[in-house]
Amino acid sequence: MMEMKKIFITGIGTDVGKTVVSAIVTEALKADYWKPIQAGELENTDADKIAALISNKQSNIFESSYSLKTPMSPDAAAAIDGITINLKNIIAPETTNHLIIEGAGGLLVPLNKKETIIDLIPHDCHIILVSRHYLGSINHTLISVEMLKMKGLKIAGIIFVGNENTTSENSIKNFSKVPVLGRINEEKTINKKMVKRYADLMKPVLENL
Repeated sequence: MMEMKKIFITGIGTDVGKTVVSAIVTEALKADYWKPIQAGELENTDADKIAALISNKQSNIFESSYSLKTPMSPDAAAAIDGITINLKNIIAPETTNHLIIEGAGGLLVPLNKKETIIDLIPHDCHIILVSRHYLGSINHTLISVEMLKMKGLKIAGIIFVGNENTTSENSIKNFSKVPVLGRINEEKTINKKMVKRYADLMKPVLENL
C-alpha cells in the first residue's frame, strides 16, 4: 500500500505559479488539496481554481482556515479584517489520501508579528519549491532552499516554471544540491487538458517523492 504523504508547495515569491503546480501535483496523485490561508480573491479562490483545473473525481478540496478579504500579505490582510492569525487555528484536515498544501507567497511572508509562512509548514511534509525564471530568481531560489534547510524541513525538489533557462537551472542545481522534479513551460492556455498533460508527465517522479 502506497504511503500517503503531505506535500507542501511553496514558492520563491508571489505569482511564480504555485497554484498551477498545485493543480498538477493534485491531479497527478489524485490527492486532496488545502490552502490554509487565502488572502483576497474570495470570489475565485485558489481552491476554486484547483477545482476547475483537475479532472479526477477522487480529490477532495478542503476549506481554508483563514479567508481574508484583501490581496495583501496575510498579516496585513488579517489586520484589515480585524483579526490576528494564530497558528493553533490552522490544523491540517484529516484524510486517508495524499494532501497537497499550498502556501501563500514566499517563505518569509508574515502571518502575524512573530511568524511567517515557513513556521506554518509541518515537519512531516515533503516540500516542493516552485521557482520561476526572472532576473534575481537564482538568488531567491537559493535563499529559499537555505531557509528550508536551516529549519530542518524535507525538500522533495524544485519545479521550474517558464521556458528552459539552462544557465540559471544549472546554477540552482549546482549550489542547492536539490533535485529538479520538472518544468512547466510558458503556456498560452491553462486549463484541465494542460494540467492533465503535465500531471501524466510528472506522475512517476511525484509518486516516488
